[in-house]
Amino acid sequence: MSQASDIKGHSPAAPAVSINPGPLGLSAFALTTFVLSLFNMGAGVPSGGPVQVVTGLAVFYGGFAQILAGMWEFKIGNNFGGTAFTSYGSFWLAYAAILIPGFGIVPGYTGSPDHTLDNALGIFLVGWAIFTFMLWIATLRTTVTLSSMFFILTITFCFLASGHLAHLAAGNMITRIGGGLGVITALLAWYNAAAGLFQSVGAVIQLPTGSLAVHSRSE
Repeated sequence: MSQASDIKGHSPAAPAVSINPGPLGLSAFALTTFVLSLFNMGAGVPSGGPVQVVTGLAVFYGGFAQILAGMWEFKIGNNFGGTAFTSYGSFWLAYAAILIPGFGIVPGYTGSPDHTLDNALGIFLVGWAIFTFMLWIATLRTTVTLSSMFFILTITFCFLASGHLAHLAAGNMITRIGGGLGVITALLAWYNAAAGLFQSVGAVIQLPTGSLAVHSRSE
């Protein structure tokens, strides 16, 4: 989520080191989102069926790896990247906690009125939609590909939240559409990750991202 930053050593002999945690954070987000979104679509497994296989990804890659990327973004002075990666890493850890029986989250709703769990999950997702919308606003002067990713992710959260709040059956069309949008989000995240990685290593292939920056004109 950041352009490569030049960190120069204090010694004249020390070469400039290009540090960019963005590709790691984006890749962790992309892979975890991709797998869960395919499940939501019903690709290979029934939509609305068990998704516990995502738990490991949500904890170790989407969770811990993304939080590490966020901390490194803060270290190089990128508040946006640090906020986004740390937050979505925490999102995946929170999602994993919902799936892990030992946390007692889902069992805690046993005996509650109908649709209480659905409502709780819907509110959880609405909160993340609001946060993602805020981040999208912050990307409007970055790049086309990054801004598009956050815009589609916002819509993804809205669709997934709607499926729960409308008390629709598991595997409903709204959830499937949310899954499809999630796949698009993941592909955009991978594209942004590849663009940043290729740039940082000086790869032969450089991917365009489309700058949205407004350049002031000198009078």
